[in-house]
Amino acid sequence: MKKSRAIKFFKKFHKWLAVIIAVIAILFAASGIVMNHRQTFSSINISRNLLPENYTYSNWNLSGVRGSFNTSDACFIYGNIGIWKSNDKLKTFEDFNQGFPKGIDNRKIYSVKQFQSTLFAGTHMGLFKRSLTNGTWEKINLPVQKERIADLELKGNQLLVLTRHYLLQSSDGIEFEKIQLPEPVDYKRETGLFNTFWELHSGELFGLTGKLLVDLLGLVTILLSVTGLLHFFLPKWIRRKKKQNKPVTNTVSFKKKNLHWHNVAGYVFVLFLVINTFSGMHLRPPLLIAIANKQVGIIPGTHLDSPNPWFDKLRRIYWDSTNRRYLFSTSDGFYFADETLTKKLVPAPSQPPVSVMGCNLLEPVGENQLMVGSFSGMYLWNIRNGMVSDFFSGQAYQAPEEMTRPIGVDAVAGFVQTGGKSWWFDYSRGAIEMNTDTNKLTFPEMPDELRKAAPMSLWNVSLEIHTGRIFENLLGMFYILFVPIAGICILLVLLSGFFIWWLVYRKKRK
Repeated sequence: MKKSRAIKFFKKFHKWLAVIIAVIAILFAASGIVMNHRQTFSSINISRNLLPENYTYSNWNLSGVRGSFNTSDACFIYGNIGIWKSNDKLKTFEDFNQGFPKGIDNRKIYSVKQFQSTLFAGTHMGLFKRSLTNGTWEKINLPVQKERIADLELKGNQLLVLTRHYLLQSSDGIEFEKIQLPEPVDYKRETGLFNTFWELHSGELFGLTGKLLVDLLGLVTILLSVTGLLHFFLPKWIRRKKKQNKPVTNTVSFKKKNLHWHNVAGYVFVLFLVINTFSGMHLRPPLLIAIANKQVGIIPGTHLDSPNPWFDKLRRIYWDSTNRRYLFSTSDGFYFADETLTKKLVPAPSQPPVSVMGCNLLEPVGENQLMVGSFSGMYLWNIRNGMVSDFFSGQAYQAPEEMTRPIGVDAVAGFVQTGGKSWWFDYSRGAIEMNTDTNKLTFPEMPDELRKAAPMSLWNVSLEIHTGRIFENLLGMFYILFVPIAGICILLVLLSGFFIWWLVYRKKRK
């Protein structure tokens, strides 16, 4: 009697929770498959007019602008909008993206530098060069597999190109030498638990095979959701046909086959689906807090098992010509390196906070003084004596004793300086003039031509769906709970479905 009650409870619980969560599970699965193959889908754009209002550019926000570059007669601004040129002090803008592959994702620019009368652009998809006066952007072949460029820097007569894994240097802009940075002082072969969960969730932890397995899990999730919904609605359809005196034999047969394949897919893949769901739940707050600062050993034979101590950790580079040393911003903090790059890297003894999303601004503002900006705020950092102060208040920075929010009040996304004026760019508010008593929004208005030329990539739309941010307009601040709550619901559906199969259908199958 108790067993029959348990079966009855599990069936009702599984049915109604699955109906509620099915469409969301399909969205997670489909968006995850797209995210796993960024290069494949990089040419596909989605108009921002089709998205919620908060995805429309307003005052150059949403990381539309990351930085600027000035020549004697022009200013170039760049970021998620690509590269745009202005010859009249930012009054008008000229499209400067000719030559980049189709798709806004191929115009995601992280840094632009002039080297020997040629412009170089570091993008998400590689390094490109272009003449200042004419021509189009041309991709440069680099001696690395992963060509995502993190930053560009100049050191005398050398161009420095920083990828997420290596430092590349060139004296002619054509041939590049790959340099693996020395390990840091007191190095331990560990990685962040967040990184491990991230690569486990995408499958990249086990290379291409792992990614294809996760793609398969996405297809299985869609199959389970669709067959589950059909199993919910088919009985109603059969009853309606009976009332209309229509034959139901084929429909009943289809219902049995539908349930059979629903059960088969469920019990074969349930363990993999549970692991994938559990890891994904911890990649967003609030569950992210539990793993954000945890370090774990590297699993042998996986994608993270690299002899390179800086594998996927490099973010920004600054050549300190005064002290003849390098400064690297990494996912583990800031490190100094000697000019020869032969000695172990030394962590900066005192350093400004940087959001987990990375350092977006690293600009010199005087000798030994840097302006450091991220989603954690803006700070002035004296790299000689280690003094760190809040850029806006001038107060000395004190590291919090407890864990804080990953996004501060001032989410610094970019910086533009030209014609004696400078602006910083907040992710939400956009351009704000610096060195004023109030947050004046004096940057020129974003032209309609530029808005139309800056849609969202399919990959970024998929990311917004996969993280739940797409629902912020509906849920407000509670959208942050979307992923963990949805993840818990999916776990409960998977486990209850397995118990139903184990208690009922497994015996029938035998």
